[in-house]
Amino acid sequence: MNTPTTTARAAMLVAGADGLLGAALDAAGRGWPVFPLAPRSKRPAIPGWQQRATCDPDRIRRWWMRHPLHNVGIACGPAGLLVLDLDAAHGVIPIQWARRGVTHGRDVLALLAHRAGEPDPVDTFTVATPRGGEHRYFARPSGSRLRSTVGARGRGLGWHVDTRGPGALITAPGSIAVVQGVPVPYAITWDLPIAALPAWLVTALTPPPPPARPAVVPVLQATSRRVTAYVQAALAAECRNVATASEGHRHIAVYAAAAALGELLGNGWISAAAITHHLTHAARHHLGVAEFDRAELTRTIRDGIAAGREHPRVLIDRPAPRPRSRIS
Repeated sequence: MNTPTTTARAAMLVAGADGLLGAALDAAGRGWPVFPLAPRSKRPAIPGWQQRATCDPDRIRRWWMRHPLHNVGIACGPAGLLVLDLDAAHGVIPIQWARRGVTHGRDVLALLAHRAGEPDPVDTFTVATPRGGEHRYFARPSGSRLRSTVGARGRGLGWHVDTRGPGALITAPGSIAVVQGVPVPYAITWDLPIAALPAWLVTALTPPPPPARPAVVPVLQATSRRVTAYVQAALAAECRNVATASEGHRHIAVYAAAAALGELLGNGWISAAAITHHLTHAARHHLGVAEFDRAELTRTIRDGIAAGREHPRVLIDRPAPRPRSRIS
């Protein structure tokens, strides 16, 4: 499929700015539960947005009649979506990608598809973002364990290729961002039916199965040396992920960190207060940047902890090594 011309893209951008209430109703009409974001922002404007997102047109009208300037968020989990968030390069391109002529996340995705022997997954509902990025919407396989990812971190796909799935939001088309003082909408570029997520991407994004769980899982005592070292290492790694998260990735980085540490809370190895304290400290330099405030940070940490504690981390104790016999 050919890339839209500059003229066509400009026309679509203009057409996308028909009103935020209309954008919310359009997304809901496609079966995607929506909720309000702060004006000109990707920040949720309500607490508990995953639970309160709705397709009810009457409720949507009440929300946007009261707050007509609020952007529109889509809750990816309830919507059954996996959205590929492909970003443009802003700054230095890593040398391993620059050598291949890569300048955008969509170039990375095309290269990954080529390596997998598959076509570039372009034939699906697609939205142009205000800063030159692209959102490609896919139907998430039912029963899948796919999670949101950031770049190449963890199960991530690669540089400037993020995924938005359960626990994440995506900014709906018709929403507005301000770029260099100019309001620019998120605009539909390909109004195609949502395609199923290609099998090769499902495989790439599916975490490996957990180790076989024994009939009785020995929960290690929180005071054991192994658990203490494990928790300290996990806490340091998740705080580092939060501290180094870039704008636009802060919410998912905080949520993912809180969920991971919440798994440790499920076994009583760390307290919710300790998780909240350390992640809040790690995120302190993000506060006040692009409308990221303490209320959003606190809600995101709380939601992540709640999700993680439902799935306690399995860490099976290892038998002590046998003493070696001395050779005389």
